[in-house]
Amino acid sequence: MLLLWILNAVALLIVAYLLPGIVVTGFGSALIAAVVLGLLNVLVKPVLILLTLPVTIVTLGLFLFVINALVFWFVGSILSGFRVEGFWWAVIGAILYSVISSLLQSLTGA
Repeated sequence: MLLLWILNAVALLIVAYLLPGIVVTGFGSALIAAVVLGLLNVLVKPVLILLTLPVTIVTLGLFLFVINALVFWFVGSILSGFRVEGFWWAVIGAILYSVISSLLQSLTGA
């Protein structure tokens, strides 16, 4: 679990390096943002998915990208060391974060 936390923080740093609209001030901020993202994905995201189920079905699941982006953007707005400049940066950042995090976890076997 500790390894997954560190890998998610590294994924956030990589996303911030690649995208100019996402700023992470340091590794400590990335660790905190990774924890908050993980908690919101476990606690809040299922409720959001349930509440928006009709829209998700109509859009054939594409609305899940919007939910991911909103959670990503929300974390950027509540933490001081992690900032997301706008909604579209949140969409791109959430997608890239998911891809990089999955890639890092598969490479390490975590």
